[in-house]
Amino acid sequence: MTDYDDDKPSPRGELITQVVPLPADTNANGDIYAGWLVQQMDTAAGTLAGRISRGRNATVAMDRMEFLSPLRIGAQVGCYCELVDIGRSSMKIHVEVWTRDRHSKGPHKVTEGLFVYVAIDEHGRIREVPDQSA
Repeated sequence: MTDYDDDKPSPRGELITQVVPLPADTNANGDIYAGWLVQQMDTAAGTLAGRISRGRNATVAMDRMEFLSPLRIGAQVGCYCELVDIGRSSMKIHVEVWTRDRHSKGPHKVTEGLFVYVAIDEHGRIREVPDQSA
């Protein structure tokens, strides 16, 4: 995004997953559970971490999240992910959630967060992330 695009916000990163919440994903008040949305974000970021680590990984941390707007049943929910940092065995992945519902013209941002993963081997032990230049 350039300085001239401030009036046209757009997702940061690559679209990794898209899903539509259903009535079963709501609480007693009919609102989508925050935990459901965190699960979608973890799934998307874990998918990218698996690509980067070329194997198993585990979530070790999630940074602060703010919910900017409610999420409605039937809205198309997209999780956009971007690798922010990579360490010897860890990966920091920024996740933004954008939604498009039937009643709005364009997509809008629902929340964002930073997820940290470590690469693990088949025994569940931490391993190095493969060199990304190859």
